[in-house]
Amino acid sequence: MRVLSGIQPTGRFHWGNYFGAIQQYIALQGNEQSFYFIADLHALTTVRDPEELKQNVADAALDLLALGLDPKLATLFRQSDVPEVTELMWLLMTVTQFSLLEKCTSYKDKVAKGIAADAGLFTYPVLMAADILLYDTDVVPVGADQIQHLEVTRDIAQRFNHTYGADSIHLPTARVLTVGAKVPGTDGEKMSKSYGNTIEIFESEKSMRKKIMSIKTDSLPMEAAKDPETCSVFALYQLFAQPEQQAALATRYRAGGMGYGDAKQAVFDAALSYFQAARIRRTELVADPGSVEAILQAGAKRARTKAQEVLRRVRKACGLGASVMSIS
Repeated sequence: MRVLSGIQPTGRFHWGNYFGAIQQYIALQGNEQSFYFIADLHALTTVRDPEELKQNVADAALDLLALGLDPKLATLFRQSDVPEVTELMWLLMTVTQFSLLEKCTSYKDKVAKGIAADAGLFTYPVLMAADILLYDTDVVPVGADQIQHLEVTRDIAQRFNHTYGADSIHLPTARVLTVGAKVPGTDGEKMSKSYGNTIEIFESEKSMRKKIMSIKTDSLPMEAAKDPETCSVFALYQLFAQPEQQAALATRYRAGGMGYGDAKQAVFDAALSYFQAARIRRTELVADPGSVEAILQAGAKRARTKAQEVLRRVRKACGLGASVMSIS
């Protein structure tokens, strides 16, 4: 089973990214059939500062490796290091209906938020389809809100196969990620960069504690009993604590006599302990940037080997020559 997922380098990863996706991506690694890429081409639709993009890509690689992505068990690479993806995108564009792209909710949502409606944003789903189809991917782990991306990819692939041959492109399936505990942001809403309410995985202890202490809570006095089930501070604690620890804090909530400051401190302590090994690993990786680049280059080489195999088959189906760029 070949698994593939891409992660955009549009900013530092936060707790929502980890518990909502990264944790499960890493759990799916296990052999050379796991492909993970840093989607720097996709990021160009929103990040227009070249130095910022370079730093984001470097941070994404460091974060993923520190959090447990193992290059012995999975292939990690930069999207732009596999040029075959842009050629496949063009071949797919020639059979993609304009009306299909118009229906994509992600495009409509971004335009509604004021993001410029350029061609890159509009054709984003076709590049995403090329990302997936280029490796004969079997399974793509997605959140429930991303299922449409897989449906669009399958629609494009099926139209290509109908046009050029039933076996030209392998159709992937979605694996909907397990819905875990809610990951609220500092304002109680879903943790998201766009809401400005995130807590980053690797930010400084001082900054992380300040954000945790700023989490919005109700105005109940310290002596009052509190409901852990409706408290975003407790919801965050559940992400890091063992069941017996959760039960103990819930009892303190219901008994009264505890302020939210104590609960927030418990979240800080638990989060620091949870990510301690990853923090140490990241520090080690930062000190050896050559090893990280070597991992990305080796990953790109493995990815291109499979990509070229697929592209030759697709080019032949279209009536084009079988020649593809050599792997340097």
